[in-house]
Amino acid sequence: MDVVLNQAFAGLSMASILLIIALGLAIIYGTMGVINLAHGEFVMLGAYATWALQNYAGLGVVTALPLVFVAVAAVGWIIEKVIVQRLYTRPLDTILATWGIGIILQQAVRLGVGAESRFVRGPQWLSGNIEIGALVMSNYRIFVISFSLAILVVTWLLMARTEFGMKLRAVIQNRGISECYGIEAKKVYSVTFAYGAGLAGIAGALITPLFSTIPTMGTGLVVDAFLVVIVGGLGSLMGTAAAALLIGEVTAIFSIVINDTLGRIAVLAGIILLIRFRPRGLFPSDIRR
Repeated sequence: MDVVLNQAFAGLSMASILLIIALGLAIIYGTMGVINLAHGEFVMLGAYATWALQNYAGLGVVTALPLVFVAVAAVGWIIEKVIVQRLYTRPLDTILATWGIGIILQQAVRLGVGAESRFVRGPQWLSGNIEIGALVMSNYRIFVISFSLAILVVTWLLMARTEFGMKLRAVIQNRGISECYGIEAKKVYSVTFAYGAGLAGIAGALITPLFSTIPTMGTGLVVDAFLVVIVGGLGSLMGTAAAALLIGEVTAIFSIVINDTLGRIAVLAGIILLIRFRPRGLFPSDIRR
């Protein structure tokens, strides 16, 4: 029982990372209908940016978060402006283009930094654990969980309670009519894509003290994030949060009850069954494109 409790807590922290990554995916797809296969590389860029800021500027993980967000968001903005913006009416070309961008970013990091693993020290003030009976909770993992919840709240407020969010919802509903009212859809798309990329960069920064930083680190994470978006319901922020928690916890528990490989197979089988009976996910968005 003690092992299960501690594994469940570890699963909760990984679910928090998945939530931040999946929020970016959900926003980009829900707004533009773009399946961004380079999203995992934005996670990787965030991790490497954190490593560089720690090694060359002496910044800790938490201090580096705003800079990482801005840097990766800027990369996302440039990619959207130069490439993705020209392919909105060609979904297959968009998939191929973002896949190619992901490969280019991976190889650029290999050439510029090297393929070997890089390590980032966690914040000293978040070292240590909190023990409640048999449950041992890392202070840093508690911070990750809390920070992801804050990101969820900020994202919801941005989408539901700001002028930009109103423009975003208008563009999703009907781009043509919204442009007649003076809303610049292209600008909305660019900012949305940049924000989603920035969230992925933050996730990459937060995960660096927990895992090694390598050029391919984003590939597996983005697959799980896609599953979160599909299960939660495309375009649904609350659905994304619920699905991240569900998939993160179920995967963690199954990995010790069965084993890691069979547990992952069981989770994927469950997701396939869910899609069969609820193709729009658990909490589909009411907004129609």
